[in-house]
This record gives sequence, C-alpha cells and structure tokens, in this order.
Amino acid sequence: VQLQASGGGLVQAGGSLRLSCTASGDRFRITLMGWYRQAPGKERELVATFAIGGTINYADSVKGRFTISRDNAKSTTYLQMNSLKPEDTAVYYCVADNRIARRYWGQGTQVTVSS
Repeated sequence: VQLQASGGGLVQAGGSLRLSCTASGDRFRITLMGWYRQAPGKERELVATFAIGGTINYADSVKGRFTISRDNAKSTTYLQMNSLKPEDTAVYYCVADNRIARRYWGQGTQVTVSS
C-alpha cells in the first residue's frame, strides 16, 4: 500500500485546511485510515482515525475542530481542520492498516499555523 498525502500549508490561527490522503496498491485490504502528527521536539501522536466499520477516534486536542472522513470508492481519507491553533503546527502523516494489522505510513505533509 502506498499513501499519498496533500493539502498542508501555512495558515493563520483560526483558519482552516483540508488534508487528503489516497491509498494505492493493495488498497482493498485496508481496514483503517487516519492521521498522526509530529511537532518539533515531540513524539508522534494520533490525530484521528476512521475504521472500516465506521468507528471514528479523535485526539482530545482536536475534538470539535477536526473532522475525518473517508471516500471508500476513491480509497481516500480527508482531514478537515478548522479553528487551527499554533499548537497544531506539525508534520501530519497519513496511515493505513490492512487486515493483518500492518500499518503503512505516508510521507508527511507540513502544517504551519501562525499566531
């Protein structure tokens, strides 16, 4: 499985961005897609995941501001990020799990929120 993410950029605090991630390759075995992020000097952390059964999981820090969605026909997941804060600045990574729980990572896309 290969993951191609896009949509990062520079935005002012309070603004919005939408990230996209499209899976290719053995995409029919994907059971979960989602997003992690890593800020400078910090560990990588979960942002949001969307499992094939419809279960959605958000980090507490983004609840009410971020929305994850999936287009299964396109093997694409989206992360709509609203009310962005400077602390949301990070490299955002797309992830996908297959049926045997192997995790694939995308290349990362930079999100920078200026104050």
